[in-house]
Amino acid sequence: MSSIVSFISRKGGTGKTTNAINLATTLHHMGKRILLVETDTNYTLNTLRKMEMFKAKDGVKGFELLGSGDAQVADELSQLKASKKNDIIIVDSAGKTTDEGIKKLCLVSDIVVVPTSLTQNDLLVTYQTVADLAPARELNPRLKIAILPNRIHSGTNLYTVREHLKNLDAIILPVIVPQKNLFVNFSTLEAEKAYQPIAQAILNTLA
Repeated sequence: MSSIVSFISRKGGTGKTTNAINLATTLHHMGKRILLVETDTNYTLNTLRKMEMFKAKDGVKGFELLGSGDAQVADELSQLKASKKNDIIIVDSAGKTTDEGIKKLCLVSDIVVVPTSLTQNDLLVTYQTVADLAPARELNPRLKIAILPNRIHSGTNLYTVREHLKNLDAIILPVIVPQKNLFVNFSTLEAEKAYQPIAQAILNTLA
């Protein structure tokens, strides 16, 4: 049965999409069977994939990509999970996802990853996001909630990051995503090697 990794935050711009796509490309290149589901109805990743495939060399293959929406994604994920077609299903949820949509998504997920920087605004949103996930965690006791430190200045060490996040009722992943363009300018086909330790940390937490 597939494992489901959902990227969730109560606002846009926290790094859900960039980390979802970097995780998907990295795990795909590690040999995992990956499906990436985006619930933003603009379907930005689907558009990017079409552009990349148009420019790509013959024979280049990426992971599977599926567009969905709040209303149906949980039901679709339940069916996809049971099909055993994929090792890992990654969900890039929209920032405007409703409370009910988040709850349903959490009920079928194995782990929720909440990306956050250390800015005051992002931290406030992260605390609110984790609080909003509490009812779903009661209904799905196996659900893991993991905080992914994102867009962290290169001079900031892991201890400082943990001090900022220590009061969150969640797992703090033992890695950081640096504030570098190589993680922001993502591709749906090419993996960024520097993301591998981050992907491995998420896999370890999922296990």
